[in-house]
Amino acid sequence: MLLRTAIPALTACVLFSACSKNQEKPRPRPPALVAVAPAAQRDVPVQLKAVGTMEASESVVVKTQISGELTKVAFREGQEVNKGDLLFQIDPRPYQAAVRKAEATLARDRVVMENARANYERYRHLVKEGIVTQEQAEAFRTTADAAAASVAADQAELENARAQLSYCTIHSPISGRLGALTVDRGNVVKANETVLVTINRISPIHVSFTIPEKELPEVKHQMSIGKPALEAGVGGAAGISEKGILSFIDNTVDPTTGTIRLKGTFENVQKRLWPGQFVNISITMAVKPNAVVVPTQAVQIGQKGPFAFVVKPDATAEVRQVSTGPADQGMTVIEKGLQPGEQVVVDGQIRVIPGAKVEIKTEKEPPLAAAPAAPKPADNGAVAGR
Repeated sequence: MLLRTAIPALTACVLFSACSKNQEKPRPRPPALVAVAPAAQRDVPVQLKAVGTMEASESVVVKTQISGELTKVAFREGQEVNKGDLLFQIDPRPYQAAVRKAEATLARDRVVMENARANYERYRHLVKEGIVTQEQAEAFRTTADAAAASVAADQAELENARAQLSYCTIHSPISGRLGALTVDRGNVVKANETVLVTINRISPIHVSFTIPEKELPEVKHQMSIGKPALEAGVGGAAGISEKGILSFIDNTVDPTTGTIRLKGTFENVQKRLWPGQFVNISITMAVKPNAVVVPTQAVQIGQKGPFAFVVKPDATAEVRQVSTGPADQGMTVIEKGLQPGEQVVVDGQIRVIPGAKVEIKTEKEPPLAAAPAAPKPADNGAVAGR
């Protein structure tokens, strides 16, 4: 009898509990935790980006103009040299002997020429006196002219021998930095064949790069106003950045790529840029004054185009469609859609629901150092057992 009474009571209890659960209201979703940044105003450069290759402003491949034994190397590899500095010495003895031989030949032929001229003058006077014929005098004149021609040829030969001798000493034709030495002292070098060393002038230095042909009119316009500013950047730990100017526009657009080649000049006083190096080039075409900018990560792409989440004063999120402009140093220009000072979400967008509350992250203080643990009390049971 007691069991029959308990079963209905238990059933009524279960039904009441179920009804109570159905009547419970769902808990509200917690605010999304986000990081924000204000939309700011600043002058933003309008730039063209390209990848360029550094080139020496002057480059000379040093070769010998004569053949002979290389007897002296007067520099260290990689050394900076000035124009006119001694670089190499080739054995001059064969060329000194050639100069002495040319001088001796010239002296001999000068004597022959003077003798021929004297004979002609004597016969010319004898013709006037009727002692010899005109034909005899003309023969001596021809001999004198031939001797004079021989002297002129000897003079040219002597000058050539002296020039050959001067080529035994090789001086730097430009100021710059020396490359690797390709021939060691003691080797025999051949005229106009053997490359001895390469000299590159790297201060100033040039950069070569290409841009799309559609940008050419604006570049030409900027060149007509003044040479646009360039910035060359090199990635990596060094973080190299150098300022320069645009100095050259090629006269032909490449029809296969639709690009045109440009060159810039950098003073490179600290010699941080190097020939053959790849650099990121930025050409400043203009400056947008007082542009509204936000961190680039605040701009999202949706079905309707770029948008950003704006945190309103009541801590709710609003979706704002925006029109973007150029980007510079991690900041994107907002042409329209945002006002200066508005807070935009830069992190945590995936958790944001339009119209819902958000919670703004704050900088956390570093945790305090943990206090040293207190010594444990002695185990009395263990002591008692000893």
